Amino acid sequence: MSCNPVTRKSSRKGVSWRFRSFLDDHRGVAGIEFALVAGVLCILLLNGIEVARYAYTVMQVQNAAQMGAQAAWKACDPVKELPATTRCARLSTAIAAAIKSTTLGDNVKLQTGSPSEAYYCLNNSNALIPAGGISLANKPSNCNAVAGAQAGQPGDYIKLDVTYAYQPLFLDFTVGRLFNRTITKTTYMRLL
Repeated sequence: MSCNPVTRKSSRKGVSWRFRSFLDDHRGVAGIEFALVAGVLCILLLNGIEVARYAYTVMQVQNAAQMGAQAAWKACDPVKELPATTRCARLSTAIAAAIKSTTLGDNVKLQTGSPSEAYYCLNNSNALIPAGGISLANKPSNCNAVAGAQAGQPGDYIKLDVTYAYQPLFLDFTVGRLFNRTITKTTYMRLL
């Protein structure tokens, strides 16, 4: 089979013309650019939503811990029912209801061993010392015996630890997969 030189030349000219025509055609470019930019913007938006949601959840878990501690303070009479963890009958019910009153509801849980109660003194920075507190059976008469403490009476503090199992909204598509899935918050409240 032989090739006709005239047909071959005209087909080259047709391909070349079509290719140049394709390169010079700008129809649909805006649509392609929009699709590329919109995809990137959607990913950024979803990540922003996930970060904001996680920050909000952390604040709600901290709020639940604080509400539980305040409920302990309200439910127990400091004159008659201290130490609250052993003498206040309403303590568990009040704390359980308070920690579930945030927008996270029943998903907020008390950690095992919480609440706990101990005596603490304050150091010069107003931080509680000693770490872990002084057991209820060994209440010091004053804070002078505790190294680094300010003078004064030790305070009876209740410690509350709550947890929440966080689930990212967009699963593995955003930075939510990098966040800690178990949010734990601790709060202290002076009862007396």
